[in-house]
Amino acid sequence: MSQVPLAPAPYDASFDARPGRKDGEPVAPRRRGRLRNGQRAGWPAYVFLIAVLIASVFPLYWSFLIGSGDASTVNRRDIPWWPGGNFLANAAAVLNDPAVNFWKAIGNSILVSTVVSVSVVFFSTLAGYAFAKLRFRGSRPLLVFVIATMAVPTQLGVVPLFLVMRDLQLQGTIGAVILPALVTAFGVFWMTQYLSQALPSELIEAARVDGASMIRTFWSVALPAARPAAAMLALFTFIATWTNFFWPFIVLNPQDPTLPVALSLLQSNHFVDYSIVLAGVVLSTIPLLILFVVAGKQLVSGIMQGAIKG
Repeated sequence: MSQVPLAPAPYDASFDARPGRKDGEPVAPRRRGRLRNGQRAGWPAYVFLIAVLIASVFPLYWSFLIGSGDASTVNRRDIPWWPGGNFLANAAAVLNDPAVNFWKAIGNSILVSTVVSVSVVFFSTLAGYAFAKLRFRGSRPLLVFVIATMAVPTQLGVVPLFLVMRDLQLQGTIGAVILPALVTAFGVFWMTQYLSQALPSELIEAARVDGASMIRTFWSVALPAARPAAAMLALFTFIATWTNFFWPFIVLNPQDPTLPVALSLLQSNHFVDYSIVLAGVVLSTIPLLILFVVAGKQLVSGIMQGAIKG
């Protein structure tokens, strides 16, 4: 009886790409819901994750509860667990308030957060590539100086920064919020640490042997290698810029605010209707939720790749 040869299993490149695997060592596929050692996560892990999920979602749900009620809801001892029917009316009051200019605040926040995130990622990657892979005089003292600036409180630099913006005639404009945030010391430090470990120097030398210029080497070799760390830096920078209140409140006019400044204007009257204020908070959170829904999978994938390489 002749034996029918078995067809070879299809090659899965993802197995060979796993970190820590030796050449030729067979790797069994990891099943969904199992840890790296093949064991299933126990119920304490699920209980912990559910508790973290509830703790993360509850503040937003509580804001929605108060925002869907009337002015007396926040003063009740028995706060209802189910939303009321006034959220659309409260949201309309926020959007149509001429003293707040909420639509313009949304546009300003989207513009500032997007420009600052793209700029921070580009310039931090450029500086990180220089500090991590290029040799030039004074690189180490300059990197130490950049890291040392992170220890200076933001409040100490407000007065000189305000005077600079006034001399540049940017006071009261969106440019006064964007210009000081185009690059951050944390971004430079983060990209320097990542590129020093994740980008092999042999790739840079090979690109130079092939005749690539310094800018072409950065654009074609360093920038793709920095994509996982850049995704995490962009996410954190966008959230920090979106929620930044201190500097925009000082430098911007109330007629041209960002979202945190506009929300503060809802509380400037003698009588504060917290149902309207929290309805505005929920509205200001919706763009961040859309960002996580649309790009959350790619961002988490980039963060996980960065964690493995780091």
